[in-house]
Amino acid sequence: MIIGCPKEIKNNENRVALTPGGTLELVRRGHTVYVQTQAGTGSGYADEDYVESGAVILPTIEEVYGKAETIVKVKEPIAPEYDLIREGQFLFTYFHFASSRPLTEAMIKSKAICLTYETVEAPNGSLPLLIPMSEVAGRMAVQEGAKYLEAPSGGRGILLGGVPGVRPANVLILGGGVVGTEAAKMASGLNANVTLMDISLSRMRYLCEILPKNVTTLYSSEYNIRKQLSTVDLIIGAVLIPGAKAPHLITRQMLSEMRPGSVVIDVAVDQGGCIETCHPTTHEDPTYVVDDVIHYCVANMPGAVPFTSTQALTNATFPYLLQIAQKGWKQACDDNAGLAKGLNVMDGKIVYQPVADAFADLA
Repeated sequence: MIIGCPKEIKNNENRVALTPGGTLELVRRGHTVYVQTQAGTGSGYADEDYVESGAVILPTIEEVYGKAETIVKVKEPIAPEYDLIREGQFLFTYFHFASSRPLTEAMIKSKAICLTYETVEAPNGSLPLLIPMSEVAGRMAVQEGAKYLEAPSGGRGILLGGVPGVRPANVLILGGGVVGTEAAKMASGLNANVTLMDISLSRMRYLCEILPKNVTTLYSSEYNIRKQLSTVDLIIGAVLIPGAKAPHLITRQMLSEMRPGSVVIDVAVDQGGCIETCHPTTHEDPTYVVDDVIHYCVANMPGAVPFTSTQALTNATFPYLLQIAQKGWKQACDDNAGLAKGLNVMDGKIVYQPVADAFADLA
């Protein structure tokens, strides 16, 4: 198989989808690997590292797309890449289709085969290619929240963990999945008062067992969320419906109940966001203010820590990429039902129901 790894061009996206180690394993098995020059620089991998592993370095993104049967990426293609994608070309990356109509329309038009990291399933129903980046994003959300609560950043000027004799900050986490759990661990470890909301009683029972006593679980409802808003300092949106657009749990009207200088971090923004006033931002310009509340909505948070994120991501994705390379994508999906669930758009059609539901007129 001919595999191409282009350099990511999304704003401040420093991760790379294939490491020199992964390249070596593919080349040993007879596959051809093209890597765009400097694709791995942000993650600490030089072109020479890929060459030593058997890759061919190409100078432009156009050449990588032009030569490769399979494209492996980290983030979804953006507009400058749309016309580079060929009919029948196989793309393996995060897509988050339900949050982007232009991307969905472009991939339908391309007639490419789009297999998304975020909807691949393990036998137990978990999302193995989403989990590593959710772990990173959940931990980062607390770091960023703590920073933007500081007065020089426009926040209330409150220390997340407080000090003896002074109350710590109140943190509200919406969603008890991987992102929410990791955020709760970090925030509680800094001694904040944490409320974690979910709709699964079994999940909340489990979280009560593993999380420290300064984390309180609360059933998620509009009423219960509203009751928290007037006293909360930091909200972390961590809602996930696999492959589907996230529901708005906090509306614009509800936002007005929060105190000036409070902060919201919407990790769900790449699936449309669970806070109505959120829209995607970049690492270059990460925040904006609505009703005196600071919004941090960077859609590729793990891209800021690429040394960690690239290794965590490729540890999870490479075994699947190897299956695809060895068998071809059709046979690999026939043999692995969980991998097949990653197919979202192919041959000009939406084949994943949550995406079809989001864009009924395109299905």
